[in-house]
Amino acid sequence: MMLAALHRPAPAAAPQFDREVIARYDTNGPRYTSYPTAPHFHEGFGEAEFRAVAHASNEDPIPAPLSLYVHVPFCPSPCFYCGCTRIITRDRRKPLAYVDRLVREAALVAPLFDHDREVSQLHFGGGTPNVLDAPSLDFLMAELGRCFDLSRAPSREFGIEVDPRLATPADIARFAALGFNRLSLGIQDFDADVQRAVNRVQGVAETRALLEAAQRHGFRSTSVDLIYGLPLQTRERFATTLDAVVSMRPRRIVTYAYAHLPERFPAQRRIDRHDLPDAATRLGLLELAVERLCGAGYRYIGMDHFALPDDDLAIAQANGSLQRNFQGYSTHARSDLIGLGMSSISHVGASFSQNARDLPNYEAAIDAGRLPVCRGLALDADDLIRADVIQQLMCNDEIDVGRVEAVHRIDFASYFREALDRLGGLAADGLVSLSPTRVVVAARGRLLLRNVAMCFDRYLGRGLPPKMHYSKTV
Repeated sequence: MMLAALHRPAPAAAPQFDREVIARYDTNGPRYTSYPTAPHFHEGFGEAEFRAVAHASNEDPIPAPLSLYVHVPFCPSPCFYCGCTRIITRDRRKPLAYVDRLVREAALVAPLFDHDREVSQLHFGGGTPNVLDAPSLDFLMAELGRCFDLSRAPSREFGIEVDPRLATPADIARFAALGFNRLSLGIQDFDADVQRAVNRVQGVAETRALLEAAQRHGFRSTSVDLIYGLPLQTRERFATTLDAVVSMRPRRIVTYAYAHLPERFPAQRRIDRHDLPDAATRLGLLELAVERLCGAGYRYIGMDHFALPDDDLAIAQANGSLQRNFQGYSTHARSDLIGLGMSSISHVGASFSQNARDLPNYEAAIDAGRLPVCRGLALDADDLIRADVIQQLMCNDEIDVGRVEAVHRIDFASYFREALDRLGGLAADGLVSLSPTRVVVAARGRLLLRNVAMCFDRYLGRGLPPKMHYSKTV
């Protein structure tokens, strides 16, 4: 398991946007929602290996709490920019059958973990989780509560991703009654021309109504997703979207970079590449987002994420409990992550595992009474050391050299000689500062965290299959 990030008493400085430096470092690289990253998972790690690490995790002197991720892949229509694992369907029977199998999977997985290991974090992602009708979601939550010890503590983080086009304020009240206390809404862009170009048309008013409902019903946190680099976006249009979002005052805002990979994601072939912003405009959109959001009082957490200073995410970063995983940044460090549903990824102990990535194979495994694990990875000692270092960078913008040496019993300078040589170039550009006790990301390097982390990645350049591509780092 990735170790908890170090304590940092003071928040990091706001990122400094240096267009020339950012343009020079804007290469392709991992997002480090895990280390090693998912392309390195292999089929030699399957159900038997997952069962073994699950049982072993109960033997820790203080077993970690649990985190559940539930993947709901269905969407009623395609958003052309999307790179998620999803299934386009309007057949309401498919989600019903899928929920039945999710429940059966939970019944297979739960006995592998001691029941007194509380689930402090739960996230429904997709796809579009709110395609599930009320009886289906009620049934699923009840069965998860029967299989696992779902926390009722105020500090729990139970989140659900919602498409505002398919939700009403009454739905938000229903989610709250089921125990959800974090709401994530997709926006991407409010401009009508951009929305039509990506086949996702939604209004400002309906989105605002959902955020206001979440506040009325006691949600601890609300988050909205934006994307820069979409077709037909301009600085003026994106500024209007940012102004509208800031006026709604969600507690978190995520600004993803659009990755145009039509060879991997067929829906993106519906986007005319000539409508995409050029490199200079794209960087300008990022600069605008940083400027407007920081100016509006949001704190830059890292890797696309902004949060209000009193939000749980900002507090977690300050007290050292922030972690980064397959859902991005989250507030509960040191937990074992269990993924349910097709394509979902688990992180239990020193291992990663992924379920079958297509619906037929997922269904076949569940119907045969098997766990649907199709691939994974057991981390070796070097993986764990580098995962710890990269986690510190991604969550806290620094590495505590003494802590790494004490925990892993290494000499940092010797062990990471090649990484420090690579960091030398970044230090010369003012992106990081190096000392015998600290590696610290400077303000002008905060937007290039992925580039800094890549210096410690021993898998890069090891001959990934040509079809495997990473997105741009900015």
